[in-house]
Amino acid sequence: MKQYMLSVWGVDGAPVPSQEEMQQAFADVDAFNTELQTSGAWVFAGGLHPAETASVVRVEDGRTVTTDGPFAETRKHLGGFWVVRAADLDAALELARRGAVACRNPVEVRPFQDEAED
Repeated sequence: MKQYMLSVWGVDGAPVPSQEEMQQAFADVDAFNTELQTSGAWVFAGGLHPAETASVVRVEDGRTVTTDGPFAETRKHLGGFWVVRAADLDAALELARRGAVACRNPVEVRPFQDEAED
């Protein structure tokens, strides 16, 4: 089985869901996570704090430089992710579709370079 990263993207300035909509999305993601775990597709997942809480570490001329804020200055930010096992890209895309429905955000699918075998 190949491993894929399903990345959840948020967009700055997008309409903020109501508290009720957020609670339903949390419940839907929890249910999706349980399905992934039960099916054996689950590897790892996590939600992230907002992009402005990020720090970036660079090494410049042998010196370590740390800056506050996200690396990329963009309106779109990684909000969370799933690492899943799937038989092929089509299966990973279907998992991403289900994840996008649950979290109500776009989900990008990318395969890992080193494909883990069970």
